Amino acid sequence: MKIEVWSDFVCPFCYVGKRRLEEALNKFQHNVEVEFKSFELDPNAAIDVDMNVYELLSKKYGTSIEQAKNMTKGVMEHGTEVGIKFNFDHSIPTNTFNAHRLTKYAAAKGVDLALTESLLKAHFVDGRHIGDEKTLLSIAESAGLDLQEVEEVLAGSRFSEEVRYDESEARQLGVQGVPFFVINRKYAISGAQPPEVFERTLEKVWEEENGVPPLQSVEGKSDMLCDANGCAVQNNDK
Repeated sequence: MKIEVWSDFVCPFCYVGKRRLEEALNKFQHNVEVEFKSFELDPNAAIDVDMNVYELLSKKYGTSIEQAKNMTKGVMEHGTEVGIKFNFDHSIPTNTFNAHRLTKYAAAKGVDLALTESLLKAHFVDGRHIGDEKTLLSIAESAGLDLQEVEEVLAGSRFSEEVRYDESEARQLGVQGVPFFVINRKYAISGAQPPEVFERTLEKVWEEENGVPPLQSVEGKSDMLCDANGCAVQNNDK
């Protein structure tokens, strides 16, 4: 069985969705291959952004900085539930294209899953600049990748086509936001849905390997989804 996950490294719900998928996989009794696919929430984002997360949210939604901070509280609560300590105070907005290219290189070396986790943690927990080349080199080295080869990758355009292919494929599949999970090209799960949804779908795919129409929607839509317009963060303040 294979699960393809379209996600971006600056998408908080992608991190939560990854954790919820992992929880479901821990209970699943069969072998599953997981492949993370590239998706850029903002392909036009600058590498060095002169605003923090709250300022960007304030600008996007026309709110005050304090209101923008309140918008992240729900995400932080969901993160706590799955063991993620979101640190939006120090998260650095940036362009993620090179991080995606680096992950494609890591896939060729068999360490893409570890690197994906490291990049998400670096951005959301450690407050590191994952658009910065020195940061990417440091994270790559920690994943056991050859620094000289990584420098060559980042200095050139290698793996750009692979990233663009993933993004093109997402458009063909009708992906509107991430995280977006495709299981055996039969079922699609949109958003960071509860582990139970993943568990039921995994069992269903296992039992119905033949004759199932492709990409049937599962359990409707989740509001825990990031797209080009931002993350659907609900403000619980009354």
